[in-house]
Amino acid sequence: MQNIISIESLNKRYSNGFQALSDINLTVGQGEIFALLGPNGAGKTTLISTVCGITKASSGNVRVGGVDIELDYRKARACIGLVPQEISIDIFESVWATVNLSRGLFGRPPNAMLVEKILKDLSLWDKKDAKIMTLSGGMKRRVMIAKALVHEPSILFLDEPTAGVDVELRHDMWAMVEGLRQKGITVVLTTHYIEEAEAMADRIGIINNGKIMLVDTKSNLLERLGKQHLRIDLQQPLKKIPSALASYSLDLSQDGQSLTYHYSSLRDQQDDSVNQLFHDLNKNGIRFCELQSRKSTLEDIFIDLIKEGE
Repeated sequence: MQNIISIESLNKRYSNGFQALSDINLTVGQGEIFALLGPNGAGKTTLISTVCGITKASSGNVRVGGVDIELDYRKARACIGLVPQEISIDIFESVWATVNLSRGLFGRPPNAMLVEKILKDLSLWDKKDAKIMTLSGGMKRRVMIAKALVHEPSILFLDEPTAGVDVELRHDMWAMVEGLRQKGITVVLTTHYIEEAEAMADRIGIINNGKIMLVDTKSNLLERLGKQHLRIDLQQPLKKIPSALASYSLDLSQDGQSLTYHYSSLRDQQDDSVNQLFHDLNKNGIRFCELQSRKSTLEDIFIDLIKEGE
């Protein structure tokens, strides 16, 4: 897969001394869906703004579609569609005029058929003549997406695209992103919603305190860092975990009615450890009546990584 975004040794320090980005190195492949996860203030928006040329880097190099964003800003920016967190559109214009204007700002010739298709794909066609001021928040968000797509960019940045929107728009967004993937468009999104990353992304990057902590595929993240969690409901409550079981990673519930065993999700390590635990439970006279198993989610992994970085 050819890289369409290449970031090398990127740093951003503000005049007050705050280091917003620290030595960021990252590549994103053409046609890839890349999700950037991180808490508020982690540097997600600063990173996107820098790649889009809105924020000037203190040092480092960014290339978009093979073009240096500082040496040829116009050409690089023409490759990019950006949907920022904040809704910023002229409320007195119609939907049709707003979207058409955005295409013209990038020097693209009029294309009424394309505009119509984008508006229909985003369920905006019946609102094409409506003034922006009359639209709901969710509809305004859809207009922002239409504006970002109308000049036919090869990369789409979605900065917290579904924050505060309804479930319908969120699912429409997922479907739209999948459609863009099929057309070969690269999508980079930031999100607080872990399920969005799980549902859409090919790879996931985790950023905290301006540093990239980890980049990997969803499956590799779960394989490398995920754990299996086995809840064991007991026939008789325990007051404490016997010392003979201290070597296991066990949590006792407050009411003493269940134990939770945390162990590696790697297949070749699972069976032996669980079988040994059952043997030792039986040996210590602990009987159980029910088992419930679950695997770590990306949210579990994200929280653990953030804690490690604090």
